Amino acid sequence: MTLRSTSLLLLTALAITGCKHEAAPKNVETVQSSPGPTVDPATAGSITGVVHFEGKAPARVPIDMSMDPACAFSKDPNLSEQFVVTGGKLGNVFVYVKSGIAPSQAPAGTPAVVLDQKGCRYLPHVVAVQQGGSVEFRNSDPTMHNIHTMPSTVGNEGVDISQAPMGQPQTHQFKSPETMLPVRCNNHPWMNAFVNVAPNPYFAVSGTDGSFTIQGLPPGNYTLAAVHEKLGEQDIQITVAPKATASASFAFTPK
Repeated sequence: MTLRSTSLLLLTALAITGCKHEAAPKNVETVQSSPGPTVDPATAGSITGVVHFEGKAPARVPIDMSMDPACAFSKDPNLSEQFVVTGGKLGNVFVYVKSGIAPSQAPAGTPAVVLDQKGCRYLPHVVAVQQGGSVEFRNSDPTMHNIHTMPSTVGNEGVDISQAPMGQPQTHQFKSPETMLPVRCNNHPWMNAFVNVAPNPYFAVSGTDGSFTIQGLPPGNYTLAAVHEKLGEQDIQITVAPKATASASFAFTPK
């Protein structure tokens, strides 16, 4: 073999190696569940409440999506979602039992929570899972999206993957408690959502009317936390009596 032939073979091998695509990320396997709290249905109680917004709510701003025609043709208006306030009630607030009960993993086989990309926005804007649970990321749009999570907790691995138009869903497991973990789309900078990972199965996200309900709690004294993406966290103490519904109320003010 001539020197020229040898050089050509080496250059070809380097080119093939340099153009090699990384394998698509695999879904994380479900971890073994630790025992959850023992709850007697005959004595279990619940918490129901409302998250209030005091003062004038910032106006929701229309988002310019003209950079991508597939987004610009969306029938649904895309408005900013930092402050979703209806009649003085605040939506998209993550509410969970912060203390008073032992942490536990999501039971094996727990269905994944769906976070869709539709109309070039994440739907819903805020989701929540129990630690050890999973989120299924979908793309219902006729355009390429990117899923980029930015966890601050060491136990939660980051995700940065592209998702083809109306492509296969991608499922990712979240192993450690964390609030308001950002999700972004590198292709469309206005797209954002938040994943919350609760340390136990007692959590909810407030609706557009500010309401939330947490069911199946054993009687006891708890710290209940409410977390908003911009307004931070509020904690209250609450007692759940046997077979009773405890009332909770939070009030956030603009900063």
